[in-house]
Amino acid sequence: MSTTLQYSQPSLRGDITVPGDKSVSHRSVMFGSIAEGKTTVSGFLLGEDCLRTIDCFQKLRVDIEVNGTDVTINSPGIDGWTEPKEVLYTGNSGTTTRLMLGLLSGTKLHTIMTGDASIGKRPMRRVADPLRLMGAQIAGRDNGQYTPLAIQGGPLKAIDYKMPVASAQVKSAILLAGIRAEGTTVVREEEISRDHTERMLRQFGATVTVEDGVVSLQGGQTLTGTHVNVPGDISSAAFFLVAGAIAKNSRIVLKNVGINETRDGILEVLQKMGAKMSVAIDDENAAEPTATITIETSDLKGTTVEGAIIPRLIDEIPIIALLATQAAGKTIIKDAEELKVKETNRIDAVVNELKKLGANIEATDDGMVIEGPTPLHGGSLRTYGDHRIGMMGAIAALIADGEVELDDADCIAVSYPTFFDHINNILK
Repeated sequence: MSTTLQYSQPSLRGDITVPGDKSVSHRSVMFGSIAEGKTTVSGFLLGEDCLRTIDCFQKLRVDIEVNGTDVTINSPGIDGWTEPKEVLYTGNSGTTTRLMLGLLSGTKLHTIMTGDASIGKRPMRRVADPLRLMGAQIAGRDNGQYTPLAIQGGPLKAIDYKMPVASAQVKSAILLAGIRAEGTTVVREEEISRDHTERMLRQFGATVTVEDGVVSLQGGQTLTGTHVNVPGDISSAAFFLVAGAIAKNSRIVLKNVGINETRDGILEVLQKMGAKMSVAIDDENAAEPTATITIETSDLKGTTVEGAIIPRLIDEIPIIALLATQAAGKTIIKDAEELKVKETNRIDAVVNELKKLGANIEATDDGMVIEGPTPLHGGSLRTYGDHRIGMMGAIAALIADGEVELDDADCIAVSYPTFFDHINNILK
């Protein structure tokens, strides 16, 4: 169903506590299900993707109870899972699909996974191929490139794997398989991807070493249930950070935002562009450190976003592109080929939709070039069923002169079910 937004270029003022981090929420359920005993989770993201992860483990007969944003997992450990009679349906969640490939490969179970039409187009061999090197038996369309995927679990052997691209999902799938593998699994990264899996392994009592982009994990370790506190998702906070910087006479305070150093690239970009922003750290020694971030209307200048920072902000590039339309000068985003295999081809999607609003933006092979500042006008936007494209369009509506129509605003619920409530709470 389409949604029409017209905000008449308001000021934005107030406090927001963004929902729990999607990546950490997924992993909290996965690790709680692998571990023996009771795991409690607070701040869990009640988005559609994370609820798909819970559903998959419930089909494996793991006892999971959800009470608001609190989740309790009672698990006998991975050897106590029951082979499911049903297909495991992962919906729109690439994280669920790819990480569970690693987990299920080392069980004694036969399982089948599939997802929605978007998942059916996303490449899975980047995960399946290294898992096969470990001995995994994975079948699917185009030799395991696309869902549905069938996994016959069995014994695995450790590998020493050099990552061809920076991908936390691929790295995590290999490490999750490595928990069950014989020997020491090693993953080598040239550019460091998000490290939530490594952090959570330690939380659940495993020994994992990380040094100069090399992650090593000895197989055969047993994990023990624990408590996981999920921080606010910086990828969700990014939309309001940009809104606060580009909307007139605005000041937004974002609380409990996760500032994991492998995820905080958006903060570095905002600083380089001259944003009026302050970051007050809550507890830097927590398993996932958090901060209170204040952002105000800013005079912005263009910049170049490239290289090692890209994995630290890959999901924020759509909203960074909108930010760049309001910055003076040229902004260049490159080395972001990974955007082509997200929920949609986000390079083309971002460029096509922002152009409809009057942005001066062009696609390149590995990113985009934006000239600013440019006043935006109304228009009808396609979300492609992609939550981040949908939220980008909604934030653009805050500064656009005229109505902005989103063809499918419901897709935003994948990661931010309260998104429009939070917009309405800070409108002035």
